[in-house]
Amino acid sequence: MEDAVTLNNSGIALTEANRPFEAIPLFHKALILEPENPLLWLNLGIAQQKTGEYQQAVESFRKSLVIDGSLTEAWHSMGLIYYELNDFKTAVECYLTALSFMDNDPKIWNNLGVVHFNQNEYEAARSCFERSVSLCPQFYDALYNLRDTCRELQDWRAAAEFERVLSSMERPVEIPAQDTEFK
Repeated sequence: MEDAVTLNNSGIALTEANRPFEAIPLFHKALILEPENPLLWLNLGIAQQKTGEYQQAVESFRKSLVIDGSLTEAWHSMGLIYYELNDFKTAVECYLTALSFMDNDPKIWNNLGVVHFNQNEYEAARSCFERSVSLCPQFYDALYNLRDTCRELQDWRAAAEFERVLSSMERPVEIPAQDTEFK
């Protein structure tokens, strides 16, 4: 008989291998065994999000948050979904809630900046991108976004400096995702 840990780990591996449709049934099986495990709900939501099943993903994230309201990755993932759905107000609320639990996550700061940028709120966007870069100086996406924001603000000197930094980078630095495996 499979246990929840094995099912979860297999589901994570399938999701990371871009096979979320195969992962979803494994998370459902694991949830039958451990329905109050917030990480199982979170991982199910991530797999659903990858399939484009945004409503189901939000429901799974919300179930994880009922169990553990401080699950930063669930708040962040919901922010990404609401951004994709052009619900910028709700996306910002989700990102700010995530940051209230973990204010040192450069990805969340970057994504919050993207929302502000897309609403032409360039000063707010710049602050977010600067915070992201301060947390991870080689975060390519945040540097790229900061350069573009400086261009929008006509801060040509800063934009040129960020362009220089980007040009000197060999390849983008990936920010590792939070560990969602059982310990």
